[in-house]
Amino acid sequence: MEITIETKLLEHVKKIQSIAHAGLTYTENKFDIERYEELKKISMNLLSELTSIEIKSIENIFINETGYQTPKVDIRGVIFKDEKLLMVKEKVDGKWSLPGGWADIGLTPKEVVTKEVLEEAGLTVKPVKLLAVFDKRNYKHPPSLFHTYKMFILCKAVEGNISPGIETTEVNYFGLDEMPELSPTRITIEQIRILFDFLNDHDKETIFD
Repeated sequence: MEITIETKLLEHVKKIQSIAHAGLTYTENKFDIERYEELKKISMNLLSELTSIEIKSIENIFINETGYQTPKVDIRGVIFKDEKLLMVKEKVDGKWSLPGGWADIGLTPKEVVTKEVLEEAGLTVKPVKLLAVFDKRNYKHPPSLFHTYKMFILCKAVEGNISPGIETTEVNYFGLDEMPELSPTRITIEQIRILFDFLNDHDKETIFD
């Protein structure tokens, strides 16, 4: 995967921001607090320049990001039927992904994926197996403000008929050779190929990278 200079710089800036947040959490020295505040401000400005997002918007995004920063978690449901994969069309960009979203505080991964599939695809499912945990940086996603882990959980449909929800406009099953236009911030064709490997090899071990 080709990594651009902008992507490398973005990763460095996110690390700087993480250091600033950790410093502000643990230091009691007023001079160090001033330094970490300045470091945080610099990182915000650099993020704005690298992403073309207004500094005020970036500040609003990270307003609740206090303490030691850790990766965010994105959870997706993997449901196969007749050797095809369940996909949902995202209302926000008109492109396709797997049902899912950010992990919710207070819910287990199983509970998150069950809720998301029901809300976005109209199906009640039973989570069966954790297939993969991907570091978003290692795949061809657009650069992101957050360091993100993506969890893909195999689910079995229990009841219901596929239907779109508040955040989706269409729901359908697709074979590997008939994929629609993918939502690049949410899923890549490389990840989908890996998921289809599990369809063909039920004993395949969980992937994490």
